[in-house]
Amino acid sequence: MSVPTWIDAWTLEDGAARVRARFAEVFDGEPDGVWSAPGRVNLIGEHTDYNGGLALPIALPHRTYVALRSRPDDVVRLVSGQEQGSREVDLSTVAPGTVEGWPSYVAGLAWALRQAGYAVSGFDAVVDSCVPYGSGLSSSAALESAFAVALDAVHGLGLAGTADAPDDAGRAVLADACVRAENEIAGAPTGGMDQAASLRARAGHALLLDCLDGSVRQEPFDLAAHDLALLVVDTKAEHSHATGEYGVRRASCEAAAVRLGVGTLREITPELLPQALERLADGSAEGDVQVRRVRHVVTEIARVVDFVAELEAGRPGGVGALMDASHVSLRDDYEVTCRELDLTVETARAAGAIGARMTGGGFGGSAIALVEASAVEHVAGAVADAFATAGLHAPAFLVATPAAPAS
Repeated sequence: MSVPTWIDAWTLEDGAARVRARFAEVFDGEPDGVWSAPGRVNLIGEHTDYNGGLALPIALPHRTYVALRSRPDDVVRLVSGQEQGSREVDLSTVAPGTVEGWPSYVAGLAWALRQAGYAVSGFDAVVDSCVPYGSGLSSSAALESAFAVALDAVHGLGLAGTADAPDDAGRAVLADACVRAENEIAGAPTGGMDQAASLRARAGHALLLDCLDGSVRQEPFDLAAHDLALLVVDTKAEHSHATGEYGVRRASCEAAAVRLGVGTLREITPELLPQALERLADGSAEGDVQVRRVRHVVTEIARVVDFVAELEAGRPGGVGALMDASHVSLRDDYEVTCRELDLTVETARAAGAIGARMTGGGFGGSAIALVEASAVEHVAGAVADAFATAGLHAPAFLVATPAAPAS
């Protein structure tokens, strides 16, 4: 049997020490402070956020760390533990299409805060992260959110609150700025679920996010109390939301909503779904695509509702069928899975997982499997073996527990 590779989370102390040391080396001095933000894994509710739907993510223990020192001018100087060299951006010149690569998420956030009326100046910063890059675990939102709480603190914006008493309303404002940065400056047409999870989640809870009005509800999520665990598999099939297919899916949903005469697909309830699909099925290729996209979105929102009901009834082991159905819908109706994701899900189920599905935007990235706590190593080993047999790059694994938000 293949030996699984595990992705460890850094301790807060270790993460802070890493970026502080690098900051002193690069910028010859001390930062104003160190801030961090988690990646996320979505339990269920995929591609529902930009359709006004429901999602249920948790924050991961794996975080992105930022050591930052403010400047009196508009210069932003950035160094990353994941990238070579340094980057410099002038905030006064930031606009859509002006910043390339990972600095677009950072400079874009400062730009979005300025656009919202907040006084934000330049800064020097060092970034390092144990959130797997390109894994579908929202490394980009972790990057944005870490800078969001950092800029909030150094400029006294008063939005984030404290680590012990986070201000959810203020954090919603920061999350909106992160989304605008990602959409307009980084050019990734994502919804707001990732940023909400990184900024507004709570330790020990899943975040029930209503993407229509931005409201949240904290749902207790303690699998260990039921002798269960959530196994996350980074398939190493890299994805990017800034590429075209994600945007194509979003555009198809928006076009379908226009044809149906609704503001968002959230207005199409399961009871109204058959009639809506009949209206979309006009015999054209695009009509057929819209039928499948809408069917996924409406049924996925319903699965979030049912998933939460199982949690609130104290039956987390009862969500397996919902996870399985979610993956089938994402594979067949939304067409965002890939060979690695499907192999992970099929193998995990065969090895005894209670339920499994891809997580995140798809086209690569990660999958999750709900397993008995005693079966974590067995299921991970089975997936690793399947990848080796298929001649694929070895996957990596972590066990997800709901962690604290950006602070």
